[in-house]
Amino acid sequence: MSTQTDFAALFPDEVVTQARTRLLDVPGLGGTLALITIDNGHDHTRPSTFGPGGLTALNAALDEAFAAEPAAIAVTGKPFVFAVGADLSGVTQIGERVHAHQVAQTGHDVFRRLTESTIPTFAFVNGAALGGGLELALSCHYRTVSESVNAIAFPECFLGLFPGWGGTQLLPNLIGADAAVSVIIENALNQNKMLNAKKATGLGIFDAQLESADFLEESIRWAVRVVGGEQTVQRAEIDRGQAWDDAIARAQGIVTARTQGASPAVTKAVELLELARGNDLDAGYAAETEALADALMSDELRAGLYSFDLTQKRVKRPAGAPDKSLAREVKKVGVVGAGLMAGQLALLFVRRLKVPVVITDVDQERIDRGVAYIHGEIDKLLGKGRLSPDGANRLKALVTGSLDKAAFADADFVIEAVFEEMTVKQKVFAELEQHVSPEAVLATNTSSLSITEMASKLTNPERVVGFHFFNPVAVLPLLEIVRGERTDDASLATAFSVSKQLKKSSVLVKDAPAFVVNRLLTRFMGEIIAAVDEGTPFDVADRALTPLGLPMSPLVLLQLVGPAVAQHVNETMHAAFPDRFGISENLQRFVKAGKTAVWQQDEQGGQVVDPEVVALWEQGSNPSTSEQVRDRALEALAQEIRLMLDEGVVAEAQDIDLCMLLGAGWPFWLGGITAYLDRSGIAEQVNGTRFLPKGVASVPA
Repeated sequence: MSTQTDFAALFPDEVVTQARTRLLDVPGLGGTLALITIDNGHDHTRPSTFGPGGLTALNAALDEAFAAEPAAIAVTGKPFVFAVGADLSGVTQIGERVHAHQVAQTGHDVFRRLTESTIPTFAFVNGAALGGGLELALSCHYRTVSESVNAIAFPECFLGLFPGWGGTQLLPNLIGADAAVSVIIENALNQNKMLNAKKATGLGIFDAQLESADFLEESIRWAVRVVGGEQTVQRAEIDRGQAWDDAIARAQGIVTARTQGASPAVTKAVELLELARGNDLDAGYAAETEALADALMSDELRAGLYSFDLTQKRVKRPAGAPDKSLAREVKKVGVVGAGLMAGQLALLFVRRLKVPVVITDVDQERIDRGVAYIHGEIDKLLGKGRLSPDGANRLKALVTGSLDKAAFADADFVIEAVFEEMTVKQKVFAELEQHVSPEAVLATNTSSLSITEMASKLTNPERVVGFHFFNPVAVLPLLEIVRGERTDDASLATAFSVSKQLKKSSVLVKDAPAFVVNRLLTRFMGEIIAAVDEGTPFDVADRALTPLGLPMSPLVLLQLVGPAVAQHVNETMHAAFPDRFGISENLQRFVKAGKTAVWQQDEQGGQVVDPEVVALWEQGSNPSTSEQVRDRALEALAQEIRLMLDEGVVAEAQDIDLCMLLGAGWPFWLGGITAYLDRSGIAEQVNGTRFLPKGVASVPA
């Protein structure tokens, strides 16, 4: 640990996780138990992590433990938290690979002491165990877990990294390569999916799952039985042949599908899992150390950390949001509409707020169908064990329908989800105003229409806010909260308060056409469609952005959004900015013909252009290459973002990045759209300036 002083200065903000060794006299053990508790001195809202100081403290605690020559050594955490990995706060300040190498090597050196100990070592995982915290547990000989733990994962690949302190080597040799691929790669790339104690134990990560009430005491008793030979720990036999081959092939398929090779560290994770087949820790750890040093010096990791910081910190203090003390309490919610979107909204409100929710529509049949949909979704949650029978019944009882908008008289928050037409929405709000109190917030889920115009004919326009969700409502975390010209602070504060209760991440947006995400996606899609109109083959245009590793191609996105919806938004944008948002006659014919997709499957299961689409799409004779289409689309985005910032659509470029990360699935490892455009040089090429300061989301120059 002598190298610690060389790079500790790079982590000036480290909240040092201390490690305290206690020697316990345990009946039946035949000696003492050295129990090491890792704790950063904060409550569970600030989990314990390992930076240089934390690793030094753990190493010193291990010195003390080994010096006592105990019968066993165990590591546990503070209440609700075991440990959540490396402290990455100083990574962005590392400017030399030698320091990155020291970070990588030090973690291995400390954790490996537990693996190579001749004294039995145990991890008593009492709470969240993520990343390096899970690697610490895997480094021990035996592991118990509290039944209440529901945050067990390797999130590194989600950030453009990989488990680099033993995870890629220890896990597959414990639970098999296929299960390790699921935990390290598949779950991480699936929106950082977590395991709970039951699932993790079922995979073989833990040797015993124990009740949480007396978890530490039961873990010690279990350890006594293991040391004494009364408790035998069974480990699965690892297939290092065809099963390992199949697992690596599956991993490669997942990585290709999810990243298109745009995240080098995720590709490296697959290589390290293959190397683990030999179960040679010397070779495996050496490879991890070198690869981790490279990853720590990469733009992709800096970009991933920038993204993570936005989604974990900036969302907690939305720029421009009013003081939360101005928010009014919401005891009842109204939803205008009973279609699919309205049903999703009503379900979310009743699940999160647990207050009465009333839906309304133009006829009783639609209302009954809407209520039935919500009840059916609640039953699905019950079937999955995510609700108790009593809980499901209580939620169902809170959902009602009514033809009469007078049912909203005592509602504090009413949101409309009706047809995307200004006159229709104005009529709905005019009707609502006759029934609701002057303080009740009137929210609209419009994706592109003006909030100010929508409220312009009301007696109390100050309580109208934009509350734009993204589909599917339960999955995508972003909420664009839109302030109209006359929206008051109390209504806006209430909207932000409700958003927080809904567990959504909100960005304050100016009342501008299509707001943020839809404006950028429409501009981007317009360039793709224009390229096809000019003569670019559909497949060439559709794979133009493949190298970025976006979650789906442009024409697949068009199918998901719905061509009619996309065309409606584009018409709104064309009306506002006709010089940048054109109208494609081909797309108009496409929509009028009722087509919903460009692609269809051929007899071999491949993807081909629908012959009917080919027949109706009149292409020019000026095709572009994929590279040209990509450059065109990205340059258009750079121009549009600069204009949006100049217009004050959001407070800063970081808010546009946040919107695209959470609302459009922009990959974390690209670091947000403005960060990527800066790093690629496109921002300066188009606008003559960067969006972000140098060194943000990239290696310092």
